[in-house]
Amino acid sequence: MFHPLRVRAIERLTDDSVAVTLAVPPELRETFRHRPGQHLNVRHTVDGEEIRRSYSICSPATEEPDEPVLRVGIRLVDGGAFSTYALKELAVGDVVEAMPPMGRFVLTPRAGHFAAIVGGSGITPVLSIAATLLARQPDARFCLIRSDRTAVSTMFLDEVADLKDRYPDRFQLITVLSREEQQAGLPSGRLDRDRLAELLPALLPVTEVDGWYLCGPFGLIQSADRALRDLGVDRSRIHQEIFHVDDGPGTPARARAESPAHSRLTATLDGRCGTWPVEKDESLLETVLRSRADAPYACKGGVCGTCRAFLVSGEVRMDRNFALEPDETEAGYVLACQSHPMTPEVELDFDR
Repeated sequence: MFHPLRVRAIERLTDDSVAVTLAVPPELRETFRHRPGQHLNVRHTVDGEEIRRSYSICSPATEEPDEPVLRVGIRLVDGGAFSTYALKELAVGDVVEAMPPMGRFVLTPRAGHFAAIVGGSGITPVLSIAATLLARQPDARFCLIRSDRTAVSTMFLDEVADLKDRYPDRFQLITVLSREEQQAGLPSGRLDRDRLAELLPALLPVTEVDGWYLCGPFGLIQSADRALRDLGVDRSRIHQEIFHVDDGPGTPARARAESPAHSRLTATLDGRCGTWPVEKDESLLETVLRSRADAPYACKGGVCGTCRAFLVSGEVRMDRNFALEPDETEAGYVLACQSHPMTPEVELDFDR
């Protein structure tokens, strides 16, 4: 369910990014109290077309009785309708419609040693994670390895510097610029699999880290995941959130032909159940949306995980999955926006 929230502040971070703070009315404080690492799904109508996007919350998580602070980072994307609107038109006092915070790329504050590898705007949820953890847990340490193109394109420079000043003994920062030499620190260049495999053991005891948080473009996340696996890190300690995936080739015709000619979807959403025929080539999310406009979704690209549902019965094929962790798929969860029926009858439960 979307709620109207008024824009409290807009801060320019770089030439192509802003931080937007949304005011939360008293009656919605608990609804919008986020966990560190979660995101907001927002929507806006442009030329009569509804546009939905997902943006991570960068502000530390709060607890009662403190007011929740909803501050999201938005970077301009070429051709991006919402990011263009946010950077060029959105103003203080405007109203933005947002769903309550969601997402499982989270860290519940606890004692331990944690680390993150981020690229570009991937710093956004990790900033919330690190700030919340260090403030609440005096026995926790955090190592941030961030990759950006240039210094002037780096988001949240002041906020990260503040963490370094506030927690000099518990917060470790390593910065790599891919297109600009630094006066001090690591040489410029991309953080690929081989470079990370060499770099990480020199920085910290890799296998003793209690949780690794990877966030950013697909290429960096894939390289970091493989490097950590090469170094012996258990899969359960690696958490990922992908911010951008280049469009790849479509689903092969052979795979599409495996879907039955006629199939039906039964879905439970907000306690209500319905059954509908699945039309040719449409995803199960599209099937639900034909009758239930309140079905949850944002990116429709297999990245945000908003349309996550439990597969009660039947079989499906997912074209892409960049949102669900292996333990979720093993438990029976699928992304409705990427799922197509492989049996005549399929049942999904969006409420689990």
